[in-house]
Amino acid sequence: MAVLVIADRDGDAVRDTTHKTVTAALKLSGDVDILVIGQGSKAAADAAAKIAGVRKVLLAESAGLGHQLAEAVEATVVGLAGGYDAILSPATTDGKNFMPRIAAKLDVAPISDIIEVVSNDTFVRPIYAGNALETVQSSDAKKVITVRPTSFDAAAEGGSAKVETVAGADAGKSAFVSEEMVKSDRPELGAAKIVVSGGRALGSAEEFHAVMDPLADRLGAAVGASRAAVDAGYAPNDYQVGQTGKVVAPALYIAIGISGAIQHLAGMKDSKIIVAINKDADAPIFQVADYGIVGDYKTVVPELMKALG
Repeated sequence: MAVLVIADRDGDAVRDTTHKTVTAALKLSGDVDILVIGQGSKAAADAAAKIAGVRKVLLAESAGLGHQLAEAVEATVVGLAGGYDAILSPATTDGKNFMPRIAAKLDVAPISDIIEVVSNDTFVRPIYAGNALETVQSSDAKKVITVRPTSFDAAAEGGSAKVETVAGADAGKSAFVSEEMVKSDRPELGAAKIVVSGGRALGSAEEFHAVMDPLADRLGAAVGASRAAVDAGYAPNDYQVGQTGKVVAPALYIAIGISGAIQHLAGMKDSKIIVAINKDADAPIFQVADYGIVGDYKTVVPELMKALG
């Protein structure tokens, strides 16, 4: 069985999500290759070649792939699909964008957000906001799969795979127009070891940032938010943690003023240690928290900041 992993890269580096997807791919019996996409991606391809267990790295560069437009990625991957039995990608924003197109072009059913590989054709994935697990067996000749990175350990370094150049497709009628980048010295939310998240209880965007930003800076943490806080305009969309946001599993997750709706818990309940601060003793967040503080965040957070020194 031959498996192709589509890399999730950040400039010259491949993100940790790629390593975790390789771990899932290695549970399928067969050779694992990585596809690195985008203009100027040679350094990222070289980095991917160092992941243990990888047979080879394919490097595809073209103008259409510069911003990973779904149409260009789909055309590139479908052109390579003949040599593979399974195609895997992390269940990131990009992966969720182009993987359904790939599945449609290959006329197979996509298998999304898997958390376990049972066998070459059987996988486990969460449903109902993570409250139930579904075991899926696919009879399709080719498997198109997105992987929930938080459910797998990162593959080790130490590999020495060869890098091969392959043709990159263009985006057809689609064209990249513009993007707005938010620059921050804080860790990226999906890969952060510590996450502090705020909820609607903070009351305003000004209060959200006045409370969350200093705490995050003190801890070296990423800032997250509940959907309610994002919908209220307290935080931008890319801060959202939950079923319709980002799924995180940091070593430490601090939830401030978050009640713990089921949709939010789906995005963070796999965190190693969960600390909840909420003045409502009956808030659902306390059911998953390792440590809970019943109190007003306006009192608790300053005391926490003082204790941190």
